[in-house]
Amino acid sequence: MFNKNNQNIERFDKRVWLSSPTMHGEELKYMTEAYETNWMSTVGKNINAVEETAAGKSGVKCAAALSSCTAALHLCCRLAGERLYGRPEPGHGALEGRKVFCSDMTFIATLNPVIYEGGIPVFIDTEADSWNMNPKALDKAFSLHPEVKLVVYAELYGFPGKVDEIKKICEKHGALLIEDAAESLGAYAAGKPCGSYGDYGAISYNGNKIITGSSGGCFLTDSEEDAGKVRKWSTQAREAATWYQHEEVGYNYRMSNVVAGVVRGQYPHLEEHIAQKRAIYERYREGFKDFPVRMNPVTEGTVPNYWLSSMIIDEEAMCSVVRTETASDYVRETGKTCPDEILEALAKINAEGRPIWKPMHMQPMYRMHEFVTVSGTGRYRSNAYIAGGVKDVGADIFRRGVCLPSDNKMTKEEQDIVIEVVRECFV
Repeated sequence: MFNKNNQNIERFDKRVWLSSPTMHGEELKYMTEAYETNWMSTVGKNINAVEETAAGKSGVKCAAALSSCTAALHLCCRLAGERLYGRPEPGHGALEGRKVFCSDMTFIATLNPVIYEGGIPVFIDTEADSWNMNPKALDKAFSLHPEVKLVVYAELYGFPGKVDEIKKICEKHGALLIEDAAESLGAYAAGKPCGSYGDYGAISYNGNKIITGSSGGCFLTDSEEDAGKVRKWSTQAREAATWYQHEEVGYNYRMSNVVAGVVRGQYPHLEEHIAQKRAIYERYREGFKDFPVRMNPVTEGTVPNYWLSSMIIDEEAMCSVVRTETASDYVRETGKTCPDEILEALAKINAEGRPIWKPMHMQPMYRMHEFVTVSGTGRYRSNAYIAGGVKDVGADIFRRGVCLPSDNKMTKEEQDIVIEVVRECFV
């Protein structure tokens, strides 16, 4: 079927996706209802239903339906900043000049809202055992910067880390926690739904998430007052007057009733999608059990939603790789492989994979920001790997990790082919 000489490659007729939307029919019913009743804007039954369901599924009292998870995270940062430091002067962010401890290995949308509000990200290294923020590194960061009062924590690929420990550390230091649960809707940690640990939280309905609205997200909180503020801010911060009265900056962030119809129709299938994603993960784990790789770690006491199945190649099975900012090259070696070779092999059979998120402290725009590990603190260094161990855990996972096709519509037969193609990369 496939070998390193690129012979006998069998391509899928239809693309096997990393993760694509799965529609069921109820979505169209609620969208049509919005159309026929002419509730096409940012109010309507679908929005109300999404907010009620999102709050219930996420284990919080209130939710506000917004245009994206990024919008939700932005308003999380604004709320946290105003709660900690008061309303800023016009033209200034609510976190202006304040350091914020942030997850390092995540999508950049986790971090950008901190910048929107004038904050200064300090990146906390990743834990090898969970692929999420390292609680010990966070505790160390507080010892270095006791003045910091906000932590932004993201859960990676639907596999929660030790968020309960993260929460306790925040409470010990009098800090607020923003939980970016964009990728972990439906997952649990220590018996609680992801999204419920933060003082403020956010979930995503982007097109590739566990359920989708094509776009959209929700702000999560236990405070009705804060949910009300978010709804106001997301509709240009209009005051309760008969004319258009404005006393503070607002945004066009509210979810439309049409998008909410899609989300409303998706929610009844959340557990079904999670079960399908778990089956994919378990088949990968079985298929690679005798190979020098490890799948996403499942942290003790957590129940993932298995959104993206990913793996990391053992160090001794890595071939030689050189990466620049925008390109990479590798040397083919017998018995060894690397993420680039695996991604090339998948592309040749018309299947989609993806590199692990490149850590934020390695990104050009954030490279000069402080980065805290368990063993040290500083800024990005290209020689992150040292003899006898790895100082920079996130950089190491990025170097050796790859996201595998995880679409819940992928058949077992298609997945068997993907597994075989990946296994052949080690020949």
